[in-house]
Amino acid sequence: MCQNHRPNQDLASDSPPDETRHASRRTLLGAVAASAVAAAPLLTAAPAAAASASAAPLSLVLLGTNSGPPPLADRYGIASALVVNGRTYVVDCGRGAVSQYLRAGLSMPSLTGIFLTHLHADHIVDYYAFPLLAAGASGAQGFRTPVSVYGPGPAGIPSTVAGAPGPVPGTVEMTRLAGQAYAAAPTFFMTEHIGIDPATLLDVRDVLPPSAAGASATNTAPAMRPFTVMENDDVKVTAVLVPHGAVFPAYAYRFDTDHGSVVFSGDTALTPNVITLARGADVLVHEALYPAGLAALGLPQSLIDHILATHTDVAELGRIAAESGVGALVATHLGPGDPATVSDATWRRLLHGSAHRAGYGGRVVLGTDLLHVPIGRERARRGQVLSGG
Repeated sequence: MCQNHRPNQDLASDSPPDETRHASRRTLLGAVAASAVAAAPLLTAAPAAAASASAAPLSLVLLGTNSGPPPLADRYGIASALVVNGRTYVVDCGRGAVSQYLRAGLSMPSLTGIFLTHLHADHIVDYYAFPLLAAGASGAQGFRTPVSVYGPGPAGIPSTVAGAPGPVPGTVEMTRLAGQAYAAAPTFFMTEHIGIDPATLLDVRDVLPPSAAGASATNTAPAMRPFTVMENDDVKVTAVLVPHGAVFPAYAYRFDTDHGSVVFSGDTALTPNVITLARGADVLVHEALYPAGLAALGLPQSLIDHILATHTDVAELGRIAAESGVGALVATHLGPGDPATVSDATWRRLLHGSAHRAGYGGRVVLGTDLLHVPIGRERARRGQVLSGG
């Protein structure tokens, strides 16, 4: 967690109260379309009660906001939680996701779904920890029913890992193999009648793009229409493919509810697919890369070139938000994520500049660990758009 922010943070504005704080969403989007607002107000965090994430009908909590596999002391791995009518849906499970989930005041029994954007280590390392640690737990520490899991399916890409012949596994096969790798603990617990098989706590589905999209390992994210991943009484989830180097498939997800809509870009290079998916959404949660910050890390040039080719420059976020017509932009998966390399003040300056150049008039939020965005509650207040008041 970033040292400059405390756990269980709520959304607050550092803009004067007479700015777009009290504008209706319809007015705000009209202003975006007309490029009438020169600069977007920038939001920062303020403390909130631990239970606030479950108090509103629709809330977003950023569990971790770091980019890349290398762990940091001051920022947790990428993971987000969306609470809809008291049920929690987790998007990606980076390092520390389970701990951050609990620190955010979210309960294990409320966990209803897990969505993986792609299978890079920094997005899945804590995935199997959820069922593995909750197996056999009761009350507030366990699951009420099996958690639905949706993640990329197998694409027939050959594995180059020693001892792992055959194609790279999709989410279903990855989960099965994780269960085998960690079989000792549940076996011993079940022998002593104090545990259950973690696999029984998950209902896992592979997500593959529709054949009509014409996607492949060599054409990973052609222009496409969003397709439905799942739908229940709480939420409809749709997805599009996004380009992320050799990764296939990699997805962006949109969650539509009666209380608002939230889009997660996942890891992606610039693509019109995100704009198509996010059009008119209340919140766009988008990854952010600061290219100049990479120079301070001492990385090989080949790695820097790869990062630049597979992620989205923070300078582009204002344009993406404006063209999408979203009500608010939240920057996460910050790269570089170390505050000692790129400070929060620098990130805010970059986001503000990006929004200003694009004429984006919506709210702009710098993602910090445990930041809470009460979308449903704020949306319900007439004349306010994510005011955080």
